[in-house]
Amino acid sequence: MDRRQFVKGATASMATAALPLRAATPGGADASLRATLDRFFYARLEESPQQATRLGLDSGPRAGLKAKLDDVSAAGQAKRLARARKERAELKRFTPAGLSAESRLDLDVVTYQLDHAISGAERFTYGDSLGRFAPYILSQLTGPYRDVPDFLESQARVRDADEADAYLARLAAFPKAIDDSSERQKSDAARGVFAPDYILDTTLKQIGAVLDKRPEQSVMVTALATKLKAAGLPATHAEKAAGIVRDGVFPAMERQKALVAALRTRAVHDAGCWRLPDGEAYYAAAAEAATTVRMSGDEIHRLGLAQVAEIGARIDTILKGQGLTTGTVGQRLVVLNERPDQLYPNTDPGREQLLAELNRHLKAMQARLPESFANVPKAPIEIRRVPPTIQAGAPGGYYENASLDGSRPAIYYINLRDTFDRPKFGLATLTYHEGVPGHHLQVSVALESETIPLIRRRSFFSGYGEGWALYSEQLADEMGMYEGDPLGQVGYLQSLLFRATRLVVDSGMHARRWSREQATDYLIATTGIARGRSQGEIDRYTVWPGQACSYKIGHTMWVRLREAARKQPGFDLKEFHKVLLQGAMPLAVLERAVKQRWGIA
Repeated sequence: MDRRQFVKGATASMATAALPLRAATPGGADASLRATLDRFFYARLEESPQQATRLGLDSGPRAGLKAKLDDVSAAGQAKRLARARKERAELKRFTPAGLSAESRLDLDVVTYQLDHAISGAERFTYGDSLGRFAPYILSQLTGPYRDVPDFLESQARVRDADEADAYLARLAAFPKAIDDSSERQKSDAARGVFAPDYILDTTLKQIGAVLDKRPEQSVMVTALATKLKAAGLPATHAEKAAGIVRDGVFPAMERQKALVAALRTRAVHDAGCWRLPDGEAYYAAAAEAATTVRMSGDEIHRLGLAQVAEIGARIDTILKGQGLTTGTVGQRLVVLNERPDQLYPNTDPGREQLLAELNRHLKAMQARLPESFANVPKAPIEIRRVPPTIQAGAPGGYYENASLDGSRPAIYYINLRDTFDRPKFGLATLTYHEGVPGHHLQVSVALESETIPLIRRRSFFSGYGEGWALYSEQLADEMGMYEGDPLGQVGYLQSLLFRATRLVVDSGMHARRWSREQATDYLIATTGIARGRSQGEIDRYTVWPGQACSYKIGHTMWVRLREAARKQPGFDLKEFHKVLLQGAMPLAVLERAVKQRWGIA
């Protein structure tokens, strides 16, 4: 979808019809496509043992995946690109005319993913651009050094001796993953591609936080010890793990720390990816990959400014009604954030109180879901604090889906490095976004489907998924969740304002050459969000270009489509929300499906 289609709301020219309920037993070309897509899915699992574990599919014939980590080497990247090319070639034998409407959707979505992944990886040969665009191999958000310990703690199961052995095998493979990522970063650095100085400072801090502990105190060992105890297994595996960390993991991390420190001496302070090889094109491709809308940096910037003005005016009216009349909207939001009645103590007991409040919001919304949804998640969801070992560089909140086998719940993580960053008036909105009716409902309804192919149940398009989560915040307001709570509604509108501001600062850094400081100051002045959290957000956009734009662009599309459907005879909100049963898709395909379903011209 390009900018003209998005801005004008024109019909996307894609061969996808609205979906009826999928036939239980597809035949002919449909069955052949389904078998092909299932084969793709399981082949991809073999390439991603960690994904297999996350989904609970590392058992039976794939039990050996429990002992492996993903291959993050240059050779592994080349293998994934070759696999994508092969898959794309196979799909060319299917023609839309020979498929049912449901299968045409499957073909369109998977083809879209492959086309964009292949074109990105072929044009931009640094960082990761095989789907998601992340230009730096090592940063505060990227690299096995931060991902693997968290994965072992939160995902790897240890229920018997075999799984304990598998845990140790993964831990023993960890040093190679660290070294492989270092080699890729060295190769990119030779072309001038490595993170800015302030990003490398945080990266060094996070690596140092791991190395500052004794091996037996590292999360990789303590997590295993906890799992062993829960399974009634002897502690000898934990002792072996400490030896692996001491003799293998820590030396590899020391080597990586030295590499990052050396890069830091050469690093620039420029925030944007414009400075990278083919940087302007990189940002355009990254933004399109995230939003599934083709817009230039200037177009994104202008859209953001317009939405900032509109949402800011709505907040201004409520703040004035609360007696907050002095200063800009951003300044008054800062004052509100600083009020003692809006803050939990920045202590562990204070964090526990905050988590308890989030759970109350979650429970209250879960009870209301049947009012607007005919399909609700079966998988449970837990709210957890972001592990302190990665909180310095982690986002403010994020979601991890439940496993397919039911062995692990979905998890909504919140970063509590400083409770000042999470004032009370914004907590409910964050829960509606990450939990229900946001990510947990949308992701789980697709994941639990027995009709759409496995390859699509877990597929993710940021414009669709993040747009839905932001739409869910609006839906909560429409459901009356803030009735009698004007400050809660301010929190909701501040969240919308925050996402609109992201359009401005993301395009500002990557297309208009704003500095980190200029972007941070604008974010704070516009939204009133605390400096610590604002700085973390800007640093996130530095290493993940374009992704921050997906929220508001996706939200704009979801709202536009719902309002167009609402004007049609027989509109029903629950029926509209059944579009989630079709699985995630590019915004162009979503637009087509909704318009066909509701007869919108």
